[in-house]
Amino acid sequence: MTANQKQLEKYAELALEKGVNLQRGQGLIINAPIEAADLVRTISAKAYGKGAKNVHVEWGDEVLSYLKMKNAPMEVLENFPKWKAEGLEEMVADGYSLLSIYGPNPDLLKDVDSERVAKANKASAQALTKYRDYIMNDKTTWSIVAYPQKAWAEKVFPELSSEQAQDKLWEQIFQITRIDQEDPIEAWNEHNERLRQAREYLNKKQYRKLHYKAPGTELSIELVEDHIWHGGSATSQQGTEFNPNMPTEEVFTMPHKYGVDGKVTSTKPLNYGGNLIENFTLTFKSGKVVDYSAESGEDTLKHLLDTDDGAKQLGEVALVPNESPISKSGHIFFNTLYDENASCHLALGKAYPTNIKDGSSFDEEQMDHHGVNDSLVHEDFMMGSPELHIDGETKDGEFEPIFRNGNWAIEFE
Repeated sequence: MTANQKQLEKYAELALEKGVNLQRGQGLIINAPIEAADLVRTISAKAYGKGAKNVHVEWGDEVLSYLKMKNAPMEVLENFPKWKAEGLEEMVADGYSLLSIYGPNPDLLKDVDSERVAKANKASAQALTKYRDYIMNDKTTWSIVAYPQKAWAEKVFPELSSEQAQDKLWEQIFQITRIDQEDPIEAWNEHNERLRQAREYLNKKQYRKLHYKAPGTELSIELVEDHIWHGGSATSQQGTEFNPNMPTEEVFTMPHKYGVDGKVTSTKPLNYGGNLIENFTLTFKSGKVVDYSAESGEDTLKHLLDTDDGAKQLGEVALVPNESPISKSGHIFFNTLYDENASCHLALGKAYPTNIKDGSSFDEEQMDHHGVNDSLVHEDFMMGSPELHIDGETKDGEFEPIFRNGNWAIEFE
């Protein structure tokens, strides 16, 4: 079962207009599962209608991905095709926008050796370093939207038939991305304005540290000097405004990679590489994870942390009120794009260079000097709850409430 064509048209228009903000004469890369062919065709038609010079689609098939991950020799998994990486680099260097359509099966690789998955993920990350640099430095416009693949919908709504589950998940997606409103574009303009107010307030404050308290969490996070809060829409280096994530409810900035201490406990499952990590705890000392545990998926968590040195340190801190539309839906989506926008979260691994003044021009030595984390991974995990309190510590050592009981303790304009 799919959404009707009118709904797909509105969703496609939103992805192109407020997502990547495709410009006339620009190319577009679409990463998509084959299940999403109806949406991909609708987006492609609209993209050409807006003057796109080319739409290149990178198709994915989870059945084939599973078969390869389960059966291919390890040397195949450890070697990402060089030609593919170079082709993607060539396109983004030529100004192509990137749109990812996302909705993976959270249990796809649950019976595959986690070491095989970790090796493949690392090989891909290494091969695509230059390509990812265009994204993380906003050298081009990019966005992520969701598509309710059958297996994902069944995971979120196990009590429903496959068809009913997909219908229900479409309903949730359209509501959360404001497609169900009369003018989704204007609704997103208003939403981006609210997030702009939050990030500007925090940018003026320039807190030295954030202090978190919740059941299972007592954590202090130093922020880098001259940090920049982002959230809602972003601006590419060419000056084009775009929305990297749809949905998005977060404002986020850069922690100092050596300035994290204490313990944090997850509040939602993390889907990493086709495996779920659930109810896990990380203990930090001087920025690094020194201890960890998980009720399930601990081997997967271990492989994530062992990717490289930077995977044991934080690259992002994000604030999301518990009253966000995704949280208020009452569902766990088993999907980072959605769950991270229902909950305050942190990210292990690489920091976005745009979250610090002049960060996009830093070399490796300057990054380390300023506390900017680098890694092959960037993995968000959720730790927000209705019991979460966050205080901001000023440069004078004063504590000011930012979040109380999971929501903003600040009144914006």
